[in-house]
Amino acid sequence: QVQLVESGGGLVQAGGSLRLSCAASGTGSWFSIYTMGWYRQAPGNQRELVAAITFGGSTDYADSVKGRFTISRDNAKNTVYLQMNSLKPEDTAVYYCNGRSSGVDSWGQGTQVTVSS
Repeated sequence: QVQLVESGGGLVQAGGSLRLSCAASGTGSWFSIYTMGWYRQAPGNQRELVAAITFGGSTDYADSVKGRFTISRDNAKNTVYLQMNSLKPEDTAVYYCNGRSSGVDSWGQGTQVTVSS
C-alpha cells in the first residue's frame, strides 16, 4: 500500500517562499512510474490541481501558480517537491500530495499553508 507523507507547510508572509515535500513509501522501485501531483483545498472550495509531474518529467501547472511554483521529483529518494515563491494570501489552503499509477490514486494527509497579508 502506497503511503504519502507531506511536510514543509506553515505560516508565511505574502511574498515569501515555502518548499513542500512528499515522501512516498510502499512503491518500492516503482515510484518513478508514478505521476505525482500537488492539490490544494481552501475552506468552502473544491480540491484543485496545483501542479503535476509525470514519470518522464513533464510538468503541468494551474494558471494561478505558473511562474511562481515549481514541481520537481527525486526518484532516488521517492520524493516530490513543490517550491512555492511569491506566495499570495489566496494560496492559503491545505496542500495534498497525490500519486497516480494505473488509474489508482493515493493521497497524503495534507499540510496547511497559510499566507498572511
